[in-house]
Amino acid sequence: MNGQPAGDGSEGDGPEHSLAVFRHRPFALYWASRILVTAAVQFVSVGVGWYVYDLTRDPLDLGLVGLFQFLPFLALFFVTGTVADRHERRRIMALCILVELACVAALAALVVSGDGRVEVVFALLVAFGAARAFQGPADRALLPSLVPPGELATAVAWNSSGWQFTTIAGPVVGGLLYGLAPALPFAVAAGFWTLALLLVLRLPRFARPERLAAVSWQSLSAGFRYIWQEKVVLGAITLDLFAVLLGGATALLPVYARDILEVGPTGLGLLRAAPGIGALAMALWLVRRPIRARAGRLLFVSVAGFGLFTCVFGLSTAPWLSILALAALGALDMVSVYVRETLIQLWTPDALRGRVNAVNLVFIGASNELGEFRAGVAAALLGTVTAVVAGGAGTLAVTALAARWFPQLRRVDRLDRPQRESEGSGAF
Repeated sequence: MNGQPAGDGSEGDGPEHSLAVFRHRPFALYWASRILVTAAVQFVSVGVGWYVYDLTRDPLDLGLVGLFQFLPFLALFFVTGTVADRHERRRIMALCILVELACVAALAALVVSGDGRVEVVFALLVAFGAARAFQGPADRALLPSLVPPGELATAVAWNSSGWQFTTIAGPVVGGLLYGLAPALPFAVAAGFWTLALLLVLRLPRFARPERLAAVSWQSLSAGFRYIWQEKVVLGAITLDLFAVLLGGATALLPVYARDILEVGPTGLGLLRAAPGIGALAMALWLVRRPIRARAGRLLFVSVAGFGLFTCVFGLSTAPWLSILALAALGALDMVSVYVRETLIQLWTPDALRGRVNAVNLVFIGASNELGEFRAGVAAALLGTVTAVVAGGAGTLAVTALAARWFPQLRRVDRLDRPQRESEGSGAF
């Protein structure tokens, strides 16, 4: 790969090895910028939610806050992936951060001015979501260029651990900032985006392929076609999609906290935090002990475990068991994320990484959004406990079917073996 550091990074495990990835200055800059951006997004999400609800007192508007940010990912993914594969990814990231910075500055000005037009907030969220839709594929596709192939799995684990930490702490900090002053989370987020921009601008330039085909439906859909043809990547994405779609129970946690476990708002906070804490603990473990063998089997085991502990949570009436079950399924979900993300990065040619990651991001967003919708509808029709247990059982069934449909994925051994890129990859 262009700009790839020398060495395979495959030396022994342990704390020194797990930190060795930060010796690559580009990755250290990249990781720090991602932490800042993720924290800033959390601050904005909390601040916008509170601000919109203060304006309208309509719960439907809270759902629209998330919807308006997700729709650009769905509407633009053909374009965003193609842009990431045809242009310098560092520059795309910088431009997107500039747009996000402008949007959050406008939100801060809106709050300070006392302008109560919620439609203006929604318009800014659409622009904000569009910038994130372009940034996501470029951001993810850039990572394999920053570390040797043998250290990519460790880099993915560090990315995941940083993301988990900021998604756990970010909403708490954002809420505290909003309590001090409604405009404060937006102002702090703007400062974080400014620092992230400075870090991204210090990343090295990576040359794009010189031979690029004209933009056409064939080039726009190349990511879909590659995923369909590469059964390892297709299996990993499909398994995650249906596991989260069927097994997700996050939307029903308030019902469990109030009516089943009877633990109140404080208990709800613990229930919501448990999956993230389990995922963070597993991510830190994977930093120290990367998966070196039987990766495909571990992926299927982790997804099956996710379904099993979803059933345990659904049936539990003891708060301590429910919290442990949620922490366990969060940890197992992190194993799935780690294997899937590493496989997608290493088994996808560089010329297609933007488009493949754009499709992956849409699948992730759709599984989360539709998973919550499915859980709500199933709970209304079948009852809460039945809906959660049926979702967990469905995840177990999907795992069994996927193991039969995608034997290539099941037989994958090592994650640090990159797929050989074709000579004509620049033609995509």
